[in-house]
Amino acid sequence: MNRYPLWKYIIIAVALLFGVLYTVPNFFGQSPAVQISSAKATVKIDSSLVALVEQALQKDGVKSDLVSYERLGTQGTVRARFADTDAQFKAKSILEKELNTDPADPTYLVAFNLLPRTPQWLQSLHAFPMNLGLDLQGGVHFQMQVDIKSLLNKRLQGFQTSVRTLLRDKNVRHAGITRNGDVIEVLFRDEDTRTKAKEVLASQLPDLALADSQEGSSLKLLLTLRPEALKRTQEEGIQQNMVTLAKRVNELGVAEPLIQRYGADRIVVELPGVQDVSRAKDIIGRTATLEVRLVDESVPRGTEATAAVPFGSELFKVGKGAPVVLYKEPILTGDYIASASASFDQNQQPSVSIDLNGDGGRKMREATRERIGKLMAIVLFEKGKGEVLTVATIRDELGSRFQITGMGSAEASADLALLLRAGSLAAPMQIIEERTIGPQLGADNIQKGFNSTLYGFAAIAIFMVIYYHLFGFFSVFALAVNLLMLISTLSVLQATLTLPGIAAIAFTLGMAIDANVLINERIREELRGGNTPQAAIAAGFDRAWATILDSNVTTLIAGLALLIFGSGAIRGFAVVHVLGIMTSIFSSVFVSRGVANLWYGRKKKLASVSIGQIWKPNA
Repeated sequence: MNRYPLWKYIIIAVALLFGVLYTVPNFFGQSPAVQISSAKATVKIDSSLVALVEQALQKDGVKSDLVSYERLGTQGTVRARFADTDAQFKAKSILEKELNTDPADPTYLVAFNLLPRTPQWLQSLHAFPMNLGLDLQGGVHFQMQVDIKSLLNKRLQGFQTSVRTLLRDKNVRHAGITRNGDVIEVLFRDEDTRTKAKEVLASQLPDLALADSQEGSSLKLLLTLRPEALKRTQEEGIQQNMVTLAKRVNELGVAEPLIQRYGADRIVVELPGVQDVSRAKDIIGRTATLEVRLVDESVPRGTEATAAVPFGSELFKVGKGAPVVLYKEPILTGDYIASASASFDQNQQPSVSIDLNGDGGRKMREATRERIGKLMAIVLFEKGKGEVLTVATIRDELGSRFQITGMGSAEASADLALLLRAGSLAAPMQIIEERTIGPQLGADNIQKGFNSTLYGFAAIAIFMVIYYHLFGFFSVFALAVNLLMLISTLSVLQATLTLPGIAAIAFTLGMAIDANVLINERIREELRGGNTPQAAIAAGFDRAWATILDSNVTTLIAGLALLIFGSGAIRGFAVVHVLGIMTSIFSSVFVSRGVANLWYGRKKKLASVSIGQIWKPNA
């Protein structure tokens, strides 16, 4: 009656092992480390940098515990861990000197960091501690709102100029082009001209939807952004802002920055360990510009570093294709670039497709018409320093749309397209929420949160054992398994633990023990009704299950509502709360019954069970 098959005990054992393995890393603490990231848009970090870091450290006699490479989104980083802070400080100084030939213009950023002391064999199992939120670690939190209207307005302005230029180039006469909100209106005097204009615009501007309209004798062509183009513009604008912010945050030397999208038009930036809010604002709000320049071919390629730079030209030493001498006067700037995307050329080789607005297309045509076969470069300027993104040969007269070919790989074309879009912010952003938390307050929060969970668990354990005796011990064991499962699940998901999350853990303990109280009281009721101990145990678990399921499902619905509609700290609470409900169902019913069956199920003639005082009505 009260026997579990072997496979159920195997599941419990596996759950216990999983819980222990993935909870333990949270108790090893952190060791001092340094993090090496790229300081330049054209320099990508890969695993080959690990060997250079190891050689630089060995050369100066600094011993590192571990040097590893990690891929973070589109960026890579190298981290070196040390035994103490003395080695950490010395390593930072050495690496800054060895990796950067020009200290005034560094290629790599070396920042202090803290890495978990988790043993390597646990790391090989992907067992890592949870990340700590700002309220536990200290730092700066910004929530910024992207001005989507400004983004769309800029895009429509570009289309308006492109429409005027295309119709002029194709000799299609119109009676005026105006904008009415999000609609571009083109006036015509006759139907044939409007039909011809529709053909031209439909073939050249596929992102625009065309519709005929008429007011009196005036014929109109109404142009609006297609829904898919509108959505793509918003998505690319927010992505561009996020990539630009990520590049700028690197300069703050932040070990584990968090930059993520929040809702439809907001971006959250969390900078652990940063306390200088004014400097963080200055870095995040800085502008960058792109310029397209022609190569000064009076200086032969390959001799730029030693040759005299002609008057009106400038030598660029950093970037892809550098060193190169470029004319100081740009053909156009990044303000004329409407969009850039990775694509393939006519030979199905990776390339980058660039769309310019109308004025940009005109300037590009004028600049390239007589310079076919010449070289052209795209330069990113930030903090007054220029970095060459690419040097390409002009194959044809270029207009509003052209391609940069010879990228080599799809990854390289995607990276360049992203850089062309991310040279500056796509749209203005306004900081609508700002928080600064000191490191000491974070440490206090951790200690108080840990104590609240520990004391809460101890109080529940003492009460359950006193009131329910051995079955109380079974309940406490199931509660411990629940806590292990919850912490290990959060660690595997690499969730960020915040103060509301700790509150949710403590709250989950109280919610989880409620199921065991229902089970124990149901067993008491069966014994009170005259059932045998074995039958009472079986009926108690079976009949309490429906009540436990109903109560947990209703609580889960409330938790999911908080998760879906909540924000900030509420979502942090909801994530832990929802996971805690699911682990508590498993532990309070499956594990608790497994332990009870293991203890009592083997006894054929069971006279009594240790479940505390059973009050009978006639007593």
